Amino acid sequence: MNAIAMRIDELGKIGWIGLIVVSFILWWPLGLAALIYTLWSGRMSYWCGKDRSERRWSRMERKWDKWQERAKRWSGGSAYASSGNAAFDDYRDETLRRLEDEQKEFRDFLDRLRKAKDKAEFDEFMSERRAPRAPDPGAGQPTAP
Repeated sequence: MNAIAMRIDELGKIGWIGLIVVSFILWWPLGLAALIYTLWSGRMSYWCGKDRSERRWSRMERKWDKWQERAKRWSGGSAYASSGNAAFDDYRDETLRRLEDEQKEFRDFLDRLRKAKDKAEFDEFMSERRAPRAPDPGAGQPTAP
């Protein structure tokens, strides 16, 4: 059995999938057994082999570490650990607070600007709508063929 498995391993996952399909075509219990064997042995799994498993976990750990760093940056003041220098920490906190205030003021300014623009467009629309319309000079005349 081991020699057969080694030969199919040379073909890779396609060989194992082919074996399962052919087994199901010949006799469904045989196909089921082949499917269970490939799943149990780890031959169809991404995690098969210790080396592959370790690489997968190291990639996941790196992604997790990057995510944690981003979360710390996004979380506000607690994202920055103390530098050990109280004067610098106070300066940094004050600067960050000032930048957040400026950002809020700028967003408020943009909101007021958008509202003013919308109001101007709406007023222009209403004035055009209320204005008496001049009759179209060619509206009552028949068109020449």
